[in-house]
Amino acid sequence: MVRNPERRTALVDAAIEVLARDGARGLTFRAVDTAAAVPNGTASNYFASRDDLLAQVTGQIHQRIAPDPDEVAEVMAAPPSRELVVELMHWINRRVTENRTGYLAMLELRLEATRRPELRAELTQVMRATLEENIRFHVEGGLPGDRTAVLLNYLAMTGLMLEQLTLPGAVPVEETDGLISALVERTLGPDGA
Repeated sequence: MVRNPERRTALVDAAIEVLARDGARGLTFRAVDTAAAVPNGTASNYFASRDDLLAQVTGQIHQRIAPDPDEVAEVMAAPPSRELVVELMHWINRRVTENRTGYLAMLELRLEATRRPELRAELTQVMRATLEENIRFHVEGGLPGDRTAVLLNYLAMTGLMLEQLTLPGAVPVEETDGLISALVERTLGPDGA
């Protein structure tokens, strides 16, 4: 196998773009080569199979859509409160809008995982680890709400993301902020516990 980490990263980034644009069926080595602006055959020199390419995408996509640690520190500088939880949910929603391609590619990976057991196992492991890290971050950060509240917020925000990415306008944009605030209010309960 060829050992140029920068080129491998560029090919995986191109695969994410292809996945978001053309779906899993459009993810071919040739399409990745074209998107990466490299000679035909380059991707096949870096990845043993399409499954290998999908595994690499699974590993890298979370790095691509992960927030900058400095941004996280800035947001978390505020004292833990219900208002901060609302701000974090709004922040997540903005991030989805700003990185639409990355999140669409993640949706495509999820759909492809329904047909590929190996990908499903790997993606489930990655998603579970990410979710557990989010719960740990919330609880250890002293934010109001328990594990169940975090899971409910995660599930509701995932649904909102799905609507915004696949059917923009189904949930009116002007209602989104109020819905997110209501979500946090209702999942945390009246005492914010």
